[in-house]
Amino acid sequence: MSLSLITNNIRKSYNGDEVLKDCSLSFNERGIYILTGPNGSGKSTLLRICSLLEQPDSGEITFFSGGEEAEKDLNLRRRISLVLPRVGVFNTTVFRNVAYGLTIRGIRGEEAESRVLQALDFVGLAHKRDQAALSLSSGETRRLGLARALIIEPEILFLDEPTASVDQRNCAMIEEGISEMKAKGAITIIMTTHDQKQAERLADKLLVITDGKTTTLR
Repeated sequence: MSLSLITNNIRKSYNGDEVLKDCSLSFNERGIYILTGPNGSGKSTLLRICSLLEQPDSGEITFFSGGEEAEKDLNLRRRISLVLPRVGVFNTTVFRNVAYGLTIRGIRGEEAESRVLQALDFVGLAHKRDQAALSLSSGETRRLGLARALIIEPEILFLDEPTASVDQRNCAMIEEGISEMKAKGAITIIMTTHDQKQAERLADKLLVITDGKTTTLR
């Protein structure tokens, strides 16, 4: 059953400063949705609310599975994944970092190893499987975060500025991976970026947030 998301009249304030004002969006098709806008416009806040990491002050976040409203329970949370700009890394190998999501789901042994190696190969880190994850470069760490998200096979993947402050080579590899995920057709990607050219390259649906409100550009 496919998973979709609708936001309705979302508002969010911090210390009296209203960041989001009446945001209503539909994410009901597979593909790549890009949220762009200036720094401080509310892109990351909206993404955290959509991924159930934060609660809105008012408004509704509704997920639908097979046309029916889905409960916001553990099962739903295991069908979505969020990758933040600062990827938290465990003090162990690259392989074990990526395997963690499977381990807590009770998936081990040959199946886990096969899926980890596939995920690492997808992000170009298979040759670093036994390296200490803390020794990776910032760009490699971003790719590690992508692998950790993908290994649990989310139906909706939220990416918050996945290429910010990384070099051109890693940026290109991350963009290529995002495009390949889209090509497989089994995932909805909702991504924030301040890079307008990147947004134009990747987006199926391009959205802009200004003054806390959203507008669909295409």
